[in-house]
Amino acid sequence: MPKPAPTPETITAPFGKMPDGTPVEIYTLRNGHGMEARILTYGGTLHSLTAPDRTGRFGDIVLGFDDLKSYFTSTSYIGALVGRYANRIGGARFTLGGKNYTLAVNNGPNSLHGGIKGFDKVVWRAKSRTTADGPALALSYLSRDGEEGFPGNLQVTAVYTLAGANELRVDFTATTDRLTICNFTQHSYFNLRGQGNGDILGHQLYLNSDRITPVNRDLIPPGEYTAVDGTPFDFRKPTAIGARIDDSHPQLQYGAGYDHNYVINKPPGRLGLMARVHEPSTGRVLELESTEPGVQLYTGNYLDDAVPGKGGKRYPRRSGFCLEPQHYPDSPNKPMFPSVELKPGETFRSSIVYRLSAQ
Repeated sequence: MPKPAPTPETITAPFGKMPDGTPVEIYTLRNGHGMEARILTYGGTLHSLTAPDRTGRFGDIVLGFDDLKSYFTSTSYIGALVGRYANRIGGARFTLGGKNYTLAVNNGPNSLHGGIKGFDKVVWRAKSRTTADGPALALSYLSRDGEEGFPGNLQVTAVYTLAGANELRVDFTATTDRLTICNFTQHSYFNLRGQGNGDILGHQLYLNSDRITPVNRDLIPPGEYTAVDGTPFDFRKPTAIGARIDDSHPQLQYGAGYDHNYVINKPPGRLGLMARVHEPSTGRVLELESTEPGVQLYTGNYLDDAVPGKGGKRYPRRSGFCLEPQHYPDSPNKPMFPSVELKPGETFRSSIVYRLSAQ
């Protein structure tokens, strides 16, 4: 007799406490195929995600840590939800509605991923749900007016749903009581060989993009677009991530590898394909869809193995890659880029879908 299919479910367990005593929990979402996603209330962090290889064997494909203290120590935003503003804002300042705003500086002269204490470092309120698609976890957070320098009380919800089709979906919504800016993403590091199982340079990457927004030495875009044709940034045909990563191209020198925003070929606001990654040795395939206009490719150029990962495994340089759906870097200071403004009475909406399979 074949084994019965697992029942979709959500399991909750403690995962330590914050320095002020606030408890942190870990939620396990499990679908009917045995796939699991584990999510922390700290940072809304995707702690683990299992996916089958071509033989049907499940493995954890995202980097993470076994204890809460290690997440405090790491500076790599591993697995976290990022906001209020994903990526960089040049000079840690912008003008909005005729007013000048100064942000927390945490990346050279810039503000990165929401500042010193962004969404990745707060405890979100959690409520599990059962949906027609599968088990879900709704996380909510109130980012108060002036937090890290951003205007407006911003009420944010992020819903993780683990669907029966081996899809993990993240749906963001946000409202504000003052004119503000927002740009959220999910910052998991993937390794389709399995977390801690070597580098990601042999992964075959396809990106649905003809252009990048090039950057200066501070990784801030001047506000122009550059075609990928004839450059190491061309992933319009599946290519190994490591095939050209150490080329002498100035943009690769600035980022110490890939750390660049790609302009995606799809209508604004529509859910569409951004990327497809295939890992030849396991057969695992990750397809990424999002409503966002861009995706940041980051190849773990500054990962180090100072903090042991899950199961004591190490995460050296380029042992994970990030594909971060988002608006473009420094958009508040670049009127030629798609707007990131949110007005009172409006609702910000954004979706990300990670689809796992094997071949």
